[in-house]
Amino acid sequence: MIEFSCHTWAFNDLTLTEALGTIARIGFRYADLGSGAHFNPVKAAADSRRVVADIIGDLRVYNLKLADVYLLLPRISLADDDARRYEIDQFKTLLPVIRAIGAPGVTLSPGIAQPDDPDAYQRTVDALLEMSDAAGDDLSLSIEPHLESMAATPEQALQLVEAVPGLAITLDVAQFVQQGLTLTDITPLLEHTRHVQVRQAAKAKLQTPFNAGTVDFPGLMRALSTANYRGVVCVEYLRTTQDLHGMMPVEVIRETVKLRDALRTARK
Repeated sequence: MIEFSCHTWAFNDLTLTEALGTIARIGFRYADLGSGAHFNPVKAAADSRRVVADIIGDLRVYNLKLADVYLLLPRISLADDDARRYEIDQFKTLLPVIRAIGAPGVTLSPGIAQPDDPDAYQRTVDALLEMSDAAGDDLSLSIEPHLESMAATPEQALQLVEAVPGLAITLDVAQFVQQGLTLTDITPLLEHTRHVQVRQAAKAKLQTPFNAGTVDFPGLMRALSTANYRGVVCVEYLRTTQDLHGMMPVEVIRETVKLRDALRTARK
């Protein structure tokens, strides 16, 4: 049965302990964690024992499990060798931490889009090959196709997945809906999908209130079932005041609960 999680990014105004407590109180048993105030990669690498102990302690207190860790390492596509190497090495350094906190997999950005650099694609592939090799067989690795990245379209995402053995997809449906794409357009990605992130969205609107979006969640759940998806679906509303790609500010707890209930209904 497909399970549901909630991303701690929804509560970036809280401490990680408070965010996880909120996620548990609104009925989730899984949580997603990502780079930022809740998981500072530099601090995690410098004081890994304390970071691991704190996260494991909070998860136990709130009876939560991690569904995914998202590391924002978008410079793997750049021509700057030092910047690219720094992010690859940081990923490798964080692998013991990610394993220790019980994450089944890690999500990466496929790199910042470099439309005028014909070598960017191969640099991205080479970086992902090295990172996939470092992750090994016990930690699933996926990229999240997103706007302004090396995998902004379904076709670009499939190209990367096919070039890197073992690489999977973390599917953020809103990233494609914002571009005017439909569920039919992203269906080819489902067989490669390891993790799913959802929020309501519409064309030119990366985030909307639940009642203002166009994402067909019953249809998505049916498509995931047809594809024999066995992962977790993460509710990923974001607390923001920025109009990034038409992202609308929302009351995150209210919208998270609405989407949680819609997903539960669609799962039945």
